[in-house]
Amino acid sequence: MPRLHTTRRPVFVTVLLLGLALAGVLALTASATSGAKQATPRGYYLALGDSIAYGFQPGMPQTAPPSSFDTGYVDVFAARLRKLSPSLRVVNYGCPGESTRTFVAGGCGGRGDVKVLHDAYKGAQLDAALSFLRAHPRDVSPITVTLWGNDWLPVLLGTCHGEVACARKQAPSETKAFASRLTAILRRIRAAAPGAEIIVTGAWNPDPRYLRQLAPVYQSFEAAIARAATGSQAKIARMLPVLNPAGSLQAQRARLCKFTFICSKGDPHPTDAGYRAIADAVMRASR
Repeated sequence: MPRLHTTRRPVFVTVLLLGLALAGVLALTASATSGAKQATPRGYYLALGDSIAYGFQPGMPQTAPPSSFDTGYVDVFAARLRKLSPSLRVVNYGCPGESTRTFVAGGCGGRGDVKVLHDAYKGAQLDAALSFLRAHPRDVSPITVTLWGNDWLPVLLGTCHGEVACARKQAPSETKAFASRLTAILRRIRAAAPGAEIIVTGAWNPDPRYLRQLAPVYQSFEAAIARAATGSQAKIARMLPVLNPAGSLQAQRARLCKFTFICSKGDPHPTDAGYRAIADAVMRASR
């Protein structure tokens, strides 16, 4: 029975288990109909999610300040938005290790993997986000949300020990439960920011060895994210066409090696090129 490569419990289990939720370039990005009345940036850009929202990359010392992580997709996207709105301010609550469970209940598992967060808060990230939105009504847009990796990868690498057959068996129930949690999160954010543009990033397969075998699993996660986004009049920046594009397996593996550290360091977090690719996809979703 094939097993997923788990040489280092990738930071999907350290900072991604204890921190992921993940990616995009040169691919069409579909978007759900948005409830936002305008796509023009407002006073604040609010970034929510896990280590991908944080902009984490391996190799940084734990004592590195948040300012050392300045090439994430949030940074790249914000730089592009400032061409439209030069005074735009970024509030990044992304926490390595965040899942849809801890996003609501608190207890983000990866806080110990980085010195501090970009923007500090106490308690659950959802509560912090809602408080910020209430304090700045009609002055926050866009909002980006990156969550899913820390919901699925603990099952994949923990419960299933990297076994493909187990992963495919567990995926339907895990996807359904995840979708319910994400839907509830997005509804609360939408209720607090009825006119904001909300963009949710999709899922992708980070393991270059089992791209074909696990394709249905990640397609189901991507579809679940899209449905949750649509239900809250949010847009989705799809990641599968970016990191797992159609074509030969060799080309797909080369794409993952270029856009993540999975081949060089056994870590699925994006490289600078990967984060720029995510920002490309988010920008296309935003139009």
